Amino acid sequence: MSPLPPDRFTEDETGLTEQTWRELRQIAARYPQARSGLLPMLHLVQSAEGRITPEGIEACAEILGLSAAEVNGVATFYTMFKRKPVGDYHVGVCTNTLCAVMGGDAIFARLKEHLGVGNDETSEDGKITLEHIECNAACDYAPVMMVNWEFMDNQTPESAVQVVDELRAGKEVHSTRGPRLCTWREAERVLAGFPDDRADEGPAAGPASLVGLGIARERGWTAPEAGASKAVQPTEETK
Repeated sequence: MSPLPPDRFTEDETGLTEQTWRELRQIAARYPQARSGLLPMLHLVQSAEGRITPEGIEACAEILGLSAAEVNGVATFYTMFKRKPVGDYHVGVCTNTLCAVMGGDAIFARLKEHLGVGNDETSEDGKITLEHIECNAACDYAPVMMVNWEFMDNQTPESAVQVVDELRAGKEVHSTRGPRLCTWREAERVLAGFPDDRADEGPAAGPASLVGLGIARERGWTAPEAGASKAVQPTEETK
């Protein structure tokens, strides 16, 4: 395992709490190569700070023995890492091809008007950050909206407005294929690898996602064995 550098920064110097420092080191220690922990470490920074801060970048760099430029390069590459504060709930509307033609563009336009914000902006009450996002790999439930990376399937402009209004009112909202919705900072902590005990809430997959599996079972189709070099040839039934 790669050695971790000694502690240098204190809470006063970075703004990060001692608990966050301990947990950042804990993440780095999970991996044979400590730098492999950078992505979850950045999620933890967002959980603690509400965004990726210069202090958070310096902390990750110090613990992993990297330069701040290296950490910054990763943090600016992935769109899940934010440089300005995010609201209590990050609402992402898929506007990629299928979701767009199924109504994603109309949903996004309605939410912008309803919340009084533009793309990647936060409502005045600090509750909702709205962003149009690329494919969520849930085309079978288009149009799809995500709240803190949990699926809200088969949305309409009206249902999307209802979701954000209930969230702003402090009501408990459940994702369509997952758990009760938590805050964005809580979700970031989960992405950092600290469970919230909600993993078993809600179905992991819905009927539309399992249609192909059902057909395969009905017809006795199986995947080739691992390492098989000969491709499976189509039959008259499957052509």
